[in-house]
Amino acid sequence: VLTLTATPIPRKLYMGLTGVRDISMIQTAPEDRLPVITHVGAFDDRLVRQAVLREMERGGQVFVVHNRVGTIDHIRDRLEEIVPEARIIVGHGQMDERILENVMASFSTGEYDILLATSIIESGLDIPNANTLIVDRADWFGLAQMYQLRGRVGRGAQQAYAYFFHPANNKLTDEARARLETLSEYHALGSGYQIAMRDLELRGAGDILSTRQSGHVAAIGLHL
Repeated sequence: VLTLTATPIPRKLYMGLTGVRDISMIQTAPEDRLPVITHVGAFDDRLVRQAVLREMERGGQVFVVHNRVGTIDHIRDRLEEIVPEARIIVGHGQMDERILENVMASFSTGEYDILLATSIIESGLDIPNANTLIVDRADWFGLAQMYQLRGRVGRGAQQAYAYFFHPANNKLTDEARARLETLSEYHALGSGYQIAMRDLELRGAGDILSTRQSGHVAAIGLHL
């Protein structure tokens, strides 16, 4: 079995570190790839407008991630107020399959400037023309998830930007603050391993074979 991952979950990384699984790393970045410039901070309308307009001026596109289907239309209204010049399309996992496919196709052919989506974009999506990522309520996301989201931009030779916005500092939990600090600290190419190590420190490894687990296994039970 060959597993390929940018950020192994804590238990898999722990299995690699203890020798239960073999681990090897590809540390050479693709040619012409640049590190993604990362900003972490409280939501700022002015910064959002500046980021979107900069991307549009160079002919690029923007991902905006808001991971709640119930309130995604409110975010669309807010984006239309902040950047009325931008053409916005919405995509999320509760849409009909064919409609979602059309949404993704329209965005990838450049008909829209902003794709406002849930975390469905976090893996497997490759749109080289999209080089700015804006994540609303980044404190809702895990560390590996945020790293995967950041990996959606900067896939070509263009300089990419990622903005991870959270509520005011006093509303953040200690764990959320630690996750966001880690993401802003490790932004060099190939930093997935360091981020995974920090994730292991923050969440613990769980056990390889026992009832004490972390992540999805804790929810469904190891026997299942």
